[in-house]
Amino acid sequence: MKIGELAAATGIAPSAIRFYEQSGLLPAAQRAANGYRSYSAEAVERLRFIQLAQALGFTLDTLRAGLVVRGALSQTQMQDEMLQRLDTRLGEVDHMLATLRAQRKDLLAVRERLLATWATGECLDPASVELTPVDPAPAASRARRVTLSPAQAPATARRAQRR
Repeated sequence: MKIGELAAATGIAPSAIRFYEQSGLLPAAQRAANGYRSYSAEAVERLRFIQLAQALGFTLDTLRAGLVVRGALSQTQMQDEMLQRLDTRLGEVDHMLATLRAQRKDLLAVRERLLATWATGECLDPASVELTPVDPAPAASRARRVTLSPAQAPATARRAQRR
């Protein structure tokens, strides 16, 4: 399929497709006799994978590193690697959520203190504001349990037995 057809199938602009190809996220397209790029159906799946990963907050650098490592791994290793990357991302999101909750709490407290000091005709002393501490390390380093559906459990048990 031509780049326009690939763009229509994925909703990704042709310029972005060319960028993904140039940056190694998408394998180089075959060239037709007229020089036009010709993509396989696998390109649609790869681009959908990229879209999904970006929607989940993965960077293109992280994707690129995963794709480079992916070719040298067995299916079991690749699955473990993918789960590890997901767990790391979950830890990052958990840390961001904790930071945002702390910031929200602090914003509400500062707002209330501002209103109180303004009511008395004073100004808030910034040195008097204590901020909520947030753990600086993302929770990614902590072990995370993955809940499996009944259909997934047997395959995972088989993989664990092979190790």
